[in-house]
Amino acid sequence: MSKILAAMAVSIVCAASSPVTAQVPLTSYVDANGFIDVQALTCAQLAGTFQEDADLLSAWYSGWYNGLAKKHFLDLKKGKVVEHELILHCKANPGKKIIEALAVVFKDERAKLGIHLK
Repeated sequence: MSKILAAMAVSIVCAASSPVTAQVPLTSYVDANGFIDVQALTCAQLAGTFQEDADLLSAWYSGWYNGLAKKHFLDLKKGKVVEHELILHCKANPGKKIIEALAVVFKDERAKLGIHLK
């Protein structure tokens, strides 16, 4: 019984000491004209927004990068995997810009697929 109480006490202390940040809506980052500078957003901002806003941002970045590559298809499964990897990378690197984190995640995904760019 004392082991159970000790484990519960440790859990409570850990939960109380862990930093909890409130999620903020993506609208917090709009300028006076209603636009978001997607090249300036940081990983901390992505990790700190609501899931639906993170989904929206991920879709926007995917479209941007695919447009640059002249690709006109959506790989839904791969897109969800990349979004998940991006959020994990961003949580580990909150000071990094999202576009920098995307470059790392895309490079890692290409490497897993055996794709090497010049």
